[in-house]
Amino acid sequence: MKIQMNVPTAPPQPAQTKLKAAAVELEATFLAEMLKSAGLGKARASFGGGAGEDQFASMLVQHQARQLAQSGGIGLSETLFATLMENSNAG
Repeated sequence: MKIQMNVPTAPPQPAQTKLKAAAVELEATFLAEMLKSAGLGKARASFGGGAGEDQFASMLVQHQARQLAQSGGIGLSETLFATLMENSNAG
């Protein structure tokens, strides 16, 4: 006898929510590259964390960039979102 369970699934996200998430993620990626270029996440010469610090530094920078983007960032995601919305409505 096979028991079938009805598990509720999450409703599909509207297109605007997906486009906004994509714009924020793109801004986060851009910010992560800028933070890396600025030297954030580089190991210190003395009293550093060793190999572990080097391995996790890129993840820390990516997380910090994502937090920056989600809390407003530099406004890039708003511009990207507006452009994506225009392009999605044109198609």
